Amino acid sequence: MSLLPELEELFDDANGDLALGELEAAVEKYRRCTELDPEFFDGWHALGMALMKTGRYPEAIEAGLKTVQLRPNDQLAWSSLSLFYVRANRIADAEAAGAKAKILSWGGKIKKPA
Repeated sequence: MSLLPELEELFDDANGDLALGELEAAVEKYRRCTELDPEFFDGWHALGMALMKTGRYPEAIEAGLKTVQLRPNDQLAWSSLSLFYVRANRIADAEAAGAKAKILSWGGKIKKPA
C-alpha cells in the first residue's frame, strides 16, 4: 500500500517526535494521520503506543481495538492491545488479547480471510 505523500511525511514527523521524547506532539500527529486515513494501520498502532507512553490507557485501548479491527490476524496488534489492557489494569481483557496473539504466533487465525 502506498501512502499519500502528506500522510507519509506527517507519520515520519510523528516518529521523529516520538524518538525525541516529544510524546504529545507525536500523539497529535499520529491522530492526524488516522484522521487523514482511517484505515491506516501503522498510524493507529503508533497512536496507541504513544498514548500508552503518556499514560492515557483508555485512549490507547481504543486505538488498539481499531488496529485489531483493521487487521484481525496481526500478532503485533493483539500483543500491543494486551499491553494496553495490562497498563489499564484490565487483566482479563489483557489475557484474552494475549491468547489471540499466541494463537497467531502458532500460525492460527482469528478471522478467516474473506
